[in-house]
Amino acid sequence: MAGHSGGPWGGGNSGGGGDDDRRGNRGGPQRPPEGGPQMPEIDELVRKGQDQLRAIMGGRGGSGRSNGTGPGGGGGGFGRGTVVLGVVIAAVLWAAASFYTVRPEEQSVELFLGDYYRTANPGLNFAPWPVVTYEKLAVTREQNEDIGVGGRGSEAGLMLTGDENIVDIDFQVVWNINDPAKYLFNLRDPRLTIRAVSESAMREIIAQSQLAPILNRDRGIIASRLEDLIQMTLDSYDSGVTIVRVNFDKADPPQEVIDAFRDVQAAEQERDRLEKEADAYAARVLAEARGEAAQTLEEAEGYRARVVNEAEGEASRFTAVLGEYEKAPEVTRKRLYIEMMEDVLGDVDKIILEDNAGNGQGIVPYLPLNELRRSQQSGGQ
Repeated sequence: MAGHSGGPWGGGNSGGGGDDDRRGNRGGPQRPPEGGPQMPEIDELVRKGQDQLRAIMGGRGGSGRSNGTGPGGGGGGFGRGTVVLGVVIAAVLWAAASFYTVRPEEQSVELFLGDYYRTANPGLNFAPWPVVTYEKLAVTREQNEDIGVGGRGSEAGLMLTGDENIVDIDFQVVWNINDPAKYLFNLRDPRLTIRAVSESAMREIIAQSQLAPILNRDRGIIASRLEDLIQMTLDSYDSGVTIVRVNFDKADPPQEVIDAFRDVQAAEQERDRLEKEADAYAARVLAEARGEAAQTLEEAEGYRARVVNEAEGEASRFTAVLGEYEKAPEVTRKRLYIEMMEDVLGDVDKIILEDNAGNGQGIVPYLPLNELRRSQQSGGQ
């Protein structure tokens, strides 16, 4: 047994082996026995940590270490410090949960035990948690609801017109929040409500309209009516929502008939063009006819005025001659005779020969006096 007592660790006898076990093997590292007590270095570290914590919390520092295990020693100070530290930490956490910041584009709704308390403005606000809670909302940010977008022929955009035609419509509703409290408490699902109201209002307006104006000229009017109708409906719900604008993006026939509809539209446009050309031609011809008629009337009016003036002049001249005739009938008759002969014979080609029959001479040779006179006149010209 003595030989076994040495084992691989010690010497050759039991006594020597016992001395080596008590002193430890100075020639190599010590190996703690299995299942032995905890190393003293860890206990020392724990004590140092406790002393530092007591020093921070106002304890006695290192002097309290000797009394740490006795009654009324450092253990009581450590308990009071822990409580104070816990209170401070709880106060900091409570303040962090109670003070909050609202950005300029937001407003917050505060709830006192779950009921509406007030609406807080931008800046630093205080809501003592957990009695008062809050929820922040972006009130100036514009939000969009797109209806009928995301693929032509979607059911949300298919609507029936007043003349029993189907039209595929895409439009966008832009809105924001004007009263956060109403927005939170009066609408269960605000976005779904705005979408349903917008679609219903558009269907109501389209059902009262004809297809052709919807596709062409009445989009602005429809968008204005739609904005007013949506706002009126949401106001009746006390929703706290403002409709900023409505964008009427597109209105087309359904995808299945859009090609045929475009052909019909092209034919209608060609018909309108030909009608306008015909109207322009008719207007031009009518204007020319009216101008010619006016010209003829003016000429007739001028002729009438000329004839009347000439007749009035002749009558005046006859009246003047009559007055002179009454004063000197012989002289006036002779003057009238001379004037009449002058008018009658003025344009006649004539030759006046003096009668020399009393002298016994007459015109014997024939002279072409007319031809001579014509020759003279033509030579003078």
